[in-house]
Amino acid sequence: MRTLAAVLVLILSSLGAGCETQPAVTKAPEARAQLKLHALFSDGMVLQSDFACPVWGTVEPGEEISVSIAGQKKTAKAGADGKWSLKLDPLKAGGPHEMVVAGRNSVTLRDVLVGEVWICSGQSNMEWVVNGSNNAAEEKAAANFPKIRHFLVPKRQEAAPVTDLVGSWKLCSPETVGGFTAVGYFFGRELHQKLNVPVGLIHTSWGGTPAEVWTSNRGLDSVGLQKPMMDNYAKAMDGYEKKIASLKADTEKAKAEGKPAPKTPNKPMQPSCLYNGMIANVLPYGIKGAIWYQGESNAGRAKEYQALFPAMIKNWREDWGQGEFPFAFVQLANFMARKDQPADSNWAELREAQTMTLSLPKTGMAVIIDIGEAKDIHPKNKQDVGKRLALWAQSQVYGKDLVYSGPIYESIKVEDNKVRVSFKHVGGGLEAKGEKLTGFAVAGEDKAFVWADAKIDGKTIVVSSDKVAKPVAVRYAWADNPDCNLYNKEGLPASPFRSDDWARKP
Repeated sequence: MRTLAAVLVLILSSLGAGCETQPAVTKAPEARAQLKLHALFSDGMVLQSDFACPVWGTVEPGEEISVSIAGQKKTAKAGADGKWSLKLDPLKAGGPHEMVVAGRNSVTLRDVLVGEVWICSGQSNMEWVVNGSNNAAEEKAAANFPKIRHFLVPKRQEAAPVTDLVGSWKLCSPETVGGFTAVGYFFGRELHQKLNVPVGLIHTSWGGTPAEVWTSNRGLDSVGLQKPMMDNYAKAMDGYEKKIASLKADTEKAKAEGKPAPKTPNKPMQPSCLYNGMIANVLPYGIKGAIWYQGESNAGRAKEYQALFPAMIKNWREDWGQGEFPFAFVQLANFMARKDQPADSNWAELREAQTMTLSLPKTGMAVIIDIGEAKDIHPKNKQDVGKRLALWAQSQVYGKDLVYSGPIYESIKVEDNKVRVSFKHVGGGLEAKGEKLTGFAVAGEDKAFVWADAKIDGKTIVVSSDKVAKPVAVRYAWADNPDCNLYNKEGLPASPFRSDDWARKP
């Protein structure tokens, strides 16, 4: 039997008894994942022509996505992780087009061009912008090329590969070009003007970086470098942390003694960190090829670079999934003070390692031994760098009949007290820019090099010295900043070389 109090509670509850009525609880709808494209797929983008370009992004798991452009429509279904990707049928150069990506909602990308897409990577000489180059004001004023587009990949170090990216495509104009990679821009401008097609430049570089940070762990491991480089990194980090720990006390001590405060040390970069943070998140965007300007930070480790650099190129090619795409690089410029006698040189050895990388298929090298600056590691003449890279591309990538390289050492033949040097890429013939050839040295079996007389004889050079009765080896431009002047008649400089493989003198 209910008590009187219980009955009253029931009555009051049914009547409301002056209490506010509680709203019915409804379950909020679950948030749906919105359609999101990778950052490279945005307004103003350039798609690679004549190639089945991949397109990708994220959306609600299981959702069907369509991509429409230039009369074609492709579909894909998102996986359980929400990721989707598809490949377009190859498109011819041109545009502008609209690309419509649609699912439950849609995204329209405008001003999409189709042309030639190139990766521009390396260290500070690739990072160097038009604003800092020769004739910057004139170059910017003339940069009315809206069909050249530039995408800057943000600087980012990562311990493992990432896929996300932020950024946008910028059209080339007098207002924007000052911030473009100078080498990339002058390269792209040549292609745009000579081929009459749109050009997309994906700029991913970082000053002062060695090649190992641009190579994946797997790439380093392929040549046995991953473990030793990680060991060296651990040691470098230990030293860095000790310096940081004592920095405050060292600064106070220096101040008390009236001395300059010690500089904050640079934090070491972990091997593969820029591959992980600045290459992996561009994959597998459709490209034609890559240009590369780097090596200064590996000078002093040329023997290692002989394995490292080709491993990096192979690593990129494998991970891009486009086969052996074209890859061109810039040989180190002349730099530092000149020496009056033949001597060993870290920079010469690094140039040699770069030249050896030409053994990989579809690679090219721009020689700039004539446009460096003794007191500046960043030569301002980026125009000729871009032009020489573009000569290679026009010839070896786009099939134009032209001379794209200066003389490259091929072989020597000893003839009594002289040595005859043969070259590839002689072009229309050899010539000296100056009264006589400079930069050649010879040595006998004692391995002591002396400056030599050198004369052009047809398509060869004959080298000799009255100080070497029985020469066995020849070197040319073998110095940090050599005095050298051998060209072919097309105006392209000969690459530094040595015919020997002798170890440095202790």
